[in-house]
Amino acid sequence: MNSLEKAYAVAEAALEKKAYDLIVLEAEHLSSIADYFIVATGRSDVQVQAIARGIAERMAAEEQRPLAIEGFQHAHWIVLDYDDIVVHLFYEPTREFYRLETNWIDAIEVKLPEPFRTQARELRLRAQA
Repeated sequence: MNSLEKAYAVAEAALEKKAYDLIVLEAEHLSSIADYFIVATGRSDVQVQAIARGIAERMAAEEQRPLAIEGFQHAHWIVLDYDDIVVHLFYEPTREFYRLETNWIDAIEVKLPEPFRTQARELRLRAQA
């Protein structure tokens, strides 16, 4: 499984748990830390934990284990490190406060394939309503 396939698998798992404002950023040219950063939001700490669990279960099914998981207990900002991809899951107010994706202004946003692109857009619109 290459890095982009991992990123898509993570995006799919997050969207299944109704994560919104999901973005996949290609950062290979910016950082030696990871090829892709994935940022997504949940409406509560319980939902953020559910998104993290869903991602971990999906990646385990793909025989991918995280190097580290940080922040799960409080679930305001959970980081899942899968070596070449790093996932940042935020509770809504925490994401607004940190605006993490603004640190990677030169990162290239990856266009999600269908049906994930439509699902992400619909979840974003519902969150704004």
